[in-house]
Amino acid sequence: MLGVVLWSDSNDNKAVIWCEDHGDLAFFNGGTDTPLDFVDLDEGDLVRFDLSEGTQTRFAKNPRRVGQGVYAGLADRLQNTPSSSPAVQHDAVQDRAVRALCSAEIIPFATRKSDRAKRELVAV
Repeated sequence: MLGVVLWSDSNDNKAVIWCEDHGDLAFFNGGTDTPLDFVDLDEGDLVRFDLSEGTQTRFAKNPRRVGQGVYAGLADRLQNTPSSSPAVQHDAVQDRAVRALCSAEIIPFATRKSDRAKRELVAV
């Protein structure tokens, strides 16, 4: 999964990541188990990570920086964007399923039963 770091704390190796699927935010908590070659994550960094989901929280595992500061200031822009409606909590998985069902265009196949009835079967 790709995402953008909205907030980070390099002292505690923690970060909050906005995911490409626009679902719930993912939380990274590196703690003391962070590898020695780990690159600190900064606000605005584009990262690739493995996503795991708990009962109510998404976790970013093994984050790797793809681009440094590519989306600097994104957190401020999101915070300052006016909302046209009151905040509503959505179930991201259900929303994606509904969009997928509603966006399908069903094209019926032309029925050609009369053509089939007219054909003769020939044994070879």
